[in-house]
Amino acid sequence: MALSRSKVDPLKNALAFERPVRELDLKIEGLRAEAREAAEEAATKAAKVQAEESRKEAKKGSKAKGKAKGKGSAARKDAAESLPEPVAELVDTPEIAALIGERDQALAEMQSQLTVWQRVQLSRHVERPVTGDYVERLFNDVIELHGDRHYADDRAILVAFATSQRSGRRVMLVAHRKGKSTAERIACNWGCAHPEGYRKAMRCMKLAERLGLPIITLINTPGAYPGIGAEERGQASAIAWNIFEMARLKVPVVSAVIGEGGSGGALGIGVCDRLIVLENSYYSVISPEGCASILWKDGSRAEDAAIALRLDPAFLVELGLADERLLEPAGGAHRDPDAMAETLGSAIERHLDELGGLTPEELVAGRHARYRAIGRFTGV
Repeated sequence: MALSRSKVDPLKNALAFERPVRELDLKIEGLRAEAREAAEEAATKAAKVQAEESRKEAKKGSKAKGKAKGKGSAARKDAAESLPEPVAELVDTPEIAALIGERDQALAEMQSQLTVWQRVQLSRHVERPVTGDYVERLFNDVIELHGDRHYADDRAILVAFATSQRSGRRVMLVAHRKGKSTAERIACNWGCAHPEGYRKAMRCMKLAERLGLPIITLINTPGAYPGIGAEERGQASAIAWNIFEMARLKVPVVSAVIGEGGSGGALGIGVCDRLIVLENSYYSVISPEGCASILWKDGSRAEDAAIALRLDPAFLVELGLADERLLEPAGGAHRDPDAMAETLGSAIERHLDELGGLTPEELVAGRHARYRAIGRFTGV
C-alpha cells in the first residue's frame, strides 16, 4: 500500500490575526487559477479546431495538379503555427473583484488595529524578508568576507563588499543573517551571533574605514548567543569593543532594523550616524520573553512585557533613538518584499547622500553627541 503524502496547509505560516486576510488571498488565488485554466483549455480547443481545418485544406490542396507539394507544406506550416498562444493577463471577474475589495478592507482594518505585540510577531514572521532578500534586491557584486582571524567564521553575521544597485556606490555591508530554510537557520543560529561574528564585523568595518567606504548594517537578531562557549570566548567584551570602535569610525554608518533588534546583539553592529526602523520591527535592551522571565519569572507573559517596554518603532523616533520609521506594505513586509526593499533602499541612499558631505571629524563628533544625548533628563 502506497503511503499518501500529507497535504501542506497553505495557512500554516499565517499568524492568528492575519488568517482572515490570508483566507481571502487563497480564495482569490483559487478563482484566478480556475479562470486561467478555463482560458487555457478554451485556447487549446480553438487551436485543435484550427489545426483540423488546416489539415482538411491540405488534403484538398494536394489534389490540385502540380501544387500538391507546395500546398501540403503550407498547410503543415499553418498547423504548426496554430498551437495555442500563452493566455494573456485575464481581467478579474466581478466575483474576484468583490473578494479583492473585501480582502483590502480586512487588510486595512487589521493594519489600523495592530497592537505592540502583534508588531513584534510580524517582526518574527516566518515569511518576513531577511538579509538575503534585501541583498538580492539592493546590491550587486557582493563579495563576502569570512573569519575573525582568531577563532572561526560565524554565519550569523554576513560581512561583504557590495555595490548599490541604485547609485553604484561601493559599500561595506554588515548584517545579521537568520536564513530562510531550516538548514540555513541552524547554520546561522537563528541570527544569534557568537563573539567571532562580532569580531569579524569589526575587522571588516576597520577595513572599510581604511578604504573610505560607507558602512550599511542590517539588524535582525533576538540577541547575541548566550551559550557557555560564547561566554568563554568573550561575548560581552566582543560586543563592548564593537560599540567602542564603531563610535569612532571615520566613515558614514547607516543602520536599519529590518526585524528583531534585541539587546547588545543588535547594538554590536548598531552604533551609527543614522538609524532606520521598519514599521513592524523592534529595537530593545531585551527581548519580550527575556524581560518577562526576569520580571515575572514567566516567559509566557511576553505580550505584557512588550507593552511595558513600549516596543513600537514610532516611540523610538519620538525618543530620538531612531531617525526614521519606514512604513511597510499593508499587512507587513512579507506581503510585498519588492516594495519593502525599494522603500528601504531609497531611505539608505538618502541618508548616505546626506552624510557624504561631512568630514571624518564631523561624523565622529556627531555620533558622540548622538549617544551622549540618549537618556538625558531635561527636567525633574
